[in-house]
Amino acid sequence: VQLQASGGGLVQAGDSLRLSCAMTGDTFSNYAMGWFRQAPGKEREFVGGIDKTYGVTSYTNSVKGRFSIFRDNAKSTVLLQMDSLRSEDTGDYSCAASKLTYYENYNLYSFWGQGTQVTVSS
Repeated sequence: VQLQASGGGLVQAGDSLRLSCAMTGDTFSNYAMGWFRQAPGKEREFVGGIDKTYGVTSYTNSVKGRFSIFRDNAKSTVLLQMDSLRSEDTGDYSCAASKLTYYENYNLYSFWGQGTQVTVSS
């Protein structure tokens, strides 16, 4: 299984950005997906996740109401819609896949993708 995140960039505070994570090598609908981010000098942080069956989502408190996660099983892709971006959202964003459920602990995922950099200027 390979995961590839894309869509990062440099934006201003208040702007929106949509990240994508595409899976190849297995049936995407069999996996729950998680999004994580890591800012320079900080620990990797759970951003949110989406389950594999009903599309139920969960988010860390700091992004609730601003970020949304969607999945497109036909395209084997999970999306992270980020609105009202803040400077503290800056980081390297990556996706992860699990055959069971999504977790806040990145060590519990089976597969990881390369990150995409998001930089929010204030």
